[in-house]
Amino acid sequence: MKTKPPLRRITLLCSGLLLALTSTLVIADNYPSKPIKAIVPFAAGSATDQIGRAFAAKMAESLGQPVVIENRPGANGMIGADQVAKSPADGYTLLFGTNSTNAALKSLVKNLPYNQDTAFTPIGYFGSVPLIVAINNDVPAKSLNGFVSLAKADPGKMTFAYASTSQRVSSEMLANVAGIKMTGVSYKSGPNAMTDLIGGQVNMFTSDFAVSLPQVQAGKIRGLAVTSLKRSPAIPELPTVNEALGIKGYELIAFFAAFGPAGMPKETVLKLNKAINDAAKSKDLVERFSAMGFESQPGTPEALGQKIRLETVKWAKAIKEAGMEPE
Repeated sequence: MKTKPPLRRITLLCSGLLLALTSTLVIADNYPSKPIKAIVPFAAGSATDQIGRAFAAKMAESLGQPVVIENRPGANGMIGADQVAKSPADGYTLLFGTNSTNAALKSLVKNLPYNQDTAFTPIGYFGSVPLIVAINNDVPAKSLNGFVSLAKADPGKMTFAYASTSQRVSSEMLANVAGIKMTGVSYKSGPNAMTDLIGGQVNMFTSDFAVSLPQVQAGKIRGLAVTSLKRSPAIPELPTVNEALGIKGYELIAFFAAFGPAGMPKETVLKLNKAINDAAKSKDLVERFSAMGFESQPGTPEALGQKIRLETVKWAKAIKEAGMEPE
């Protein structure tokens, strides 16, 4: 027959449990008590980097601790995302991710080093931007239709650059709907790809406004269309792809959001979400990025989780329709 534990032992056990619970609450309540590292899985100067740094600065004001950006580019964002997925879930390592890292890679990479569906805690949504389809100035086309005609005349000769999933998928989708064949050229970063587009090493580059709009406005490259359903107020003279080709249904929007490793404390997630939403409502931040077509959209962590599930399905469909196979 088992004997009952002594009263002193029960008291010590209860005290230990209470202390552990209190410590957890204090840690959550004191968060953040040190600088937060935010991994940007793309190169400095990219749209993710520019938007991420602006949000990091605003978040630091709300949280009372620095939010330090660390660029970890490579493999369409997979390298940086993998680092965060394998980090402690204490709120001090975040991923400033995109549709590449948190929606599309699942359909593009056969063996992701992390489970995209379960590896991350959704925290907060930053916003979205369309892309610009642009060509080198020496390409003898003045419109998207003209570029398509050139590509049809010599299948496979036209090249397109890409440094992210959205850049690649947008070009593959364009080729598919236009009935042309192009050759893709992979780059580690959008700015590097832009340098080669300007220099004529590649013919076409579909990229975010942060990288492409200044070059279009400076006359260094020729903008042909935007990938959104409506024309952008930032450059209203450019038609949409649908307008330019006389089609319906072509749309590709890149989005940006913050994630943490799976299993983060809810109190920590809510603190970070509030800081992100405050930044997304900031007048100076919104005005600064509106010129590049950025639209902020504050929301809850749960709303971001639902969006990611829908976007994962959407990107899987787009990738399949573009004829792209997982590699």
